[in-house]
Amino acid sequence: MAGVKSHGRVPNALVRTLVRLLRYNMVGVLNLAVKFSVLTGLVELAGMGYLPATVIALEAAILNSFTWHLRWTWRDRSAGLSPRGILWRLAKFHLGNGAVALVVNLLVMRWLVGSLGLHYAPASVAATICAGAVNFTIANFVVFVPSGHPAACRT
Repeated sequence: MAGVKSHGRVPNALVRTLVRLLRYNMVGVLNLAVKFSVLTGLVELAGMGYLPATVIALEAAILNSFTWHLRWTWRDRSAGLSPRGILWRLAKFHLGNGAVALVVNLLVMRWLVGSLGLHYAPASVAATICAGAVNFTIANFVVFVPSGHPAACRT
């Protein structure tokens, strides 16, 4: 491009985004373990149906995910937040990421398990992957926005 000197280096913003995406996916793998453990325990040990068990397992994963993202993935955008600011982010996380995850998980689980007869375990993995890209975008541009951004919590 004319007028842009790159000197062969990758822009810092791209590197930060790629590191953030890597961390996001690492938390996602951890969340699969949380979600799968809760889901399996509720279905196999408690005898709960796969759809209500999915809702409870998903909530456990959402709370786990929020904590890791707040303290690790988007740590630089969360420093100095008051308890009220953290609760505001948690509310936005639930409304954005949680809503997408819930809708996608229930639809995919119902389709794969209820209609196609797939076992709930691989269906749960597929449902989690389906929601991942959308949730990263919501988290990056709505929930964990930098301080000073118009959408950031001011408390």
